[in-house]
Amino acid sequence: MRVALVTESFLPDVNGVANSVVRTAEHLLRRGHQPMVIAPQPPPAVRDTPVHVPYPVVRIASLPMPGYPQIRLGLPTPTLTGALRAFGADLVHLASPFVLGAWGMLAARTLRLPTVAVYQTDVAAYARAYKVGMTEGAAWKWIKTVHNLASRTLVPSSESALALDTHGVERVHLWRRGVDDELFHPSRRSAEVRRDLAPNGEVVVGFVGRLAVEKQIDLLADVSRLPGVRLVIVGDGPAAPQLHKALPAATFLGVRRGEELAQLYASFDIFAHTGPYETFGQAVQEAMASGLPVVAPNAGGPVDLVGHDHTGFLVPPFESEGFTSAVRDLVADPAKRAAFGVAGRQAIEGRSWYAVGEELLGHYGEACSVGYVERRAVAA
Repeated sequence: MRVALVTESFLPDVNGVANSVVRTAEHLLRRGHQPMVIAPQPPPAVRDTPVHVPYPVVRIASLPMPGYPQIRLGLPTPTLTGALRAFGADLVHLASPFVLGAWGMLAARTLRLPTVAVYQTDVAAYARAYKVGMTEGAAWKWIKTVHNLASRTLVPSSESALALDTHGVERVHLWRRGVDDELFHPSRRSAEVRRDLAPNGEVVVGFVGRLAVEKQIDLLADVSRLPGVRLVIVGDGPAAPQLHKALPAATFLGVRRGEELAQLYASFDIFAHTGPYETFGQAVQEAMASGLPVVAPNAGGPVDLVGHDHTGFLVPPFESEGFTSAVRDLVADPAKRAAFGVAGRQAIEGRSWYAVGEELLGHYGEACSVGYVERRAVAA
């Protein structure tokens, strides 16, 4: 198959959408298929960063998203339809479609191609958090309109499936994310890294992700003040300046990748994830693969990932008290931390990127059997 991956974000971006597209393209190549990526031009600051991938990448002119300039919004252009036609696409995979993905959907319809739309960003939460000129209700109407034109919509969690069903999206199927269970592994724990992070033997609580308003990382302020605890933040984003002020006792390491990131995960003692709007929670899964107990909100994707009182704790979202209490419990009980970490590692078995890639190929086959969706959805 020749599969065009139209994505709202791609390398050198560091986020769940870009990573899943890279992994999907890798699996397509591994299985003898031919991918092409269509993505917005990245921000000017990183536009010259080389991206070396063994498949074509078509860049579309873009503008910065209001309030979050690191996210680029692809502009409508005939380049997209022309790229699909020239590539000879058999199917169009729309990764987190909203702006560029919507134009990708229209281009696919022009060419009467089957489409798979992957819901993996809570756009309605973005509209609320960043006040982008669209209400949460309007965002959901747009999501319904775009996704109901797809041959098949894929969601990463049961909560996402419920949300889309509630808002009238049809043909919804579950497709979870994979994890590199060889890269993220407890064996990467490093005494040297731990000495750097916690020179006095503190219990290290880690967060990995974008530093953005909707992640609500400031809920860890009380955690950062617990005796014998060192809070370590890995990542970057528009909320970084505010978080440095809100969490003065925390250690901020910026963006880390690859083996360096895997070593950091494994060298933490506890993983804390505060964002209540995750459609999946890839960082949670990577932490579990690294053998860490997880504290996460009882909302969104983590509900499917974290076994409460088995691999970690699910706590009330939007409130700092639950995170602080759960971390305090784990700090005081090394045996529980170890047991939760072992159980977490066991829970991610069978979730390799190869396994979920094979599932995706099955969804592609079903989408091709459905084909082009004739009727136009009407947002209620």
